[in-house]
Amino acid sequence: MRRLLLGLLYLATGLTLAKEAPPAADDPVLEQRLMHLAAELRCLVCQNETLADSRADLAADLRSQIRDQMKAGRSDQEITAWLTQRYGDFVLYRPPVRSTTVLLWFGPFVLLVAGMAWLLVYLQRRRAVVPQLSADEHARAQALLRDADSGAPEPDRPGA
Repeated sequence: MRRLLLGLLYLATGLTLAKEAPPAADDPVLEQRLMHLAAELRCLVCQNETLADSRADLAADLRSQIRDQMKAGRSDQEITAWLTQRYGDFVLYRPPVRSTTVLLWFGPFVLLVAGMAWLLVYLQRRRAVVPQLSADEHARAQALLRDADSGAPEPDRPGA
């Protein structure tokens, strides 16, 4: 009985959260144009999805507004300009290169080059710190390695 009540409660809440699918455009060419333009615009809620891919309410509302403007005969450039004026360059998935977006476009490359330069300097400094062995020290190290491989006991060190 308890499971039945929980199941009914689950169904009731699922039905209240369900949304009706937005109506598709009467004109498939217009719908294709809408999806092509929406793929170039950023969802203002999700921020990492295009307006075409987003399921947010705001994205559905913006797609509806874009659809209405397309039906009114506006071009894609006019619609993009209207959205940019309203929401700024952030609404564009690929914003233009301007003084305000230079860091956005070239920042990752600058960081990559700076990181590579730092790595080269670090490795050169590290290489300079590694002590160089004299010929006697090198011969002694080779002898120690040979003895370790053969299993012979380590020779006595002078001064130990």
